[in-house]
Formats: sequence, C-alpha cells, structure tokens
Amino acid sequence: MNGDGTMTLALELSALERLANPEAVFDDARRWSKYVGVVSDKPTYVVTNFTRKNRIRQDFFSGPRGKGESLESVGEQFDTDRHVFVGTTDEDADLAEEVGWEYLPIEDAADAAGWEMAEPEDDAEPEEPVRDDWP
Repeated sequence: MNGDGTMTLALELSALERLANPEAVFDDARRWSKYVGVVSDKPTYVVTNFTRKNRIRQDFFSGPRGKGESLESVGEQFDTDRHVFVGTTDEDADLAEEVGWEYLPIEDAADAAGWEMAEPEDDAEPEEPVRDDWP
C-alpha cells in the first residue's frame, strides 16, 4: 500500500466481515488512504448495522445503489490518484475492472497491511441427533 494518502479505498462488506477487527482496519487504512468506505449489494440497514456495531466511521457507502453504481459514483466524487476495491470474489474483481478501479482480494490486502483475518465460521448445518429408539 502506498503511504501518501492519495488513495480512495472501498471495502466490500463481505471482505470486512472476514477481518478480525474491522474498526482497527479502518483506523489503519486512514493512515494511507484519503477516503475509506464500504460498498455492498445488501440493504443499507445491513451495512449501517455492521458499521455501527464495529464503530466504523466511513467516508462513503453504497446506500440503496449496487456496488457498481456506488464505485462509479465514488470514483467521480473523490478525486484521488488511486481507487482500490477490496473484495472477496471473482465477480468483485470483474466489477473493479469494469468501473476502472484496482482490485485487491481481502487476503492479499490483509497480508500487505498486516490485518488479522477472523477465524472462518463453520457454515455446516448442525447434525440432528439420530434416535436409535425410533420405530
């Protein structure tokens, strides 16, 4: 990451959710980014709840728009040398290229910036106990 503060950094909500301490990530990113915000296709209240819970003060967010429209709008409004989108999927990478942003997978961003990844959640459905006394 460059340290000159001439970058706009957008993090996809799902990328933030994979980090151990999103608040610290935002605080750290502000040292080398001029603007930092969250974009997501999820409803505004989902992003707002996450950022409030994690005490994140963002310079911009998606609002009711989708990620593509949000990135285009942010790119036009925030005049910086670089616009970097941190995401989690191939679709995020394609979107960044489509709207003229640099793309960085969350794992690479975390590694470069020294951010700690959260422990992966076990998405497996809990198994129901098998009853051996059932006829």
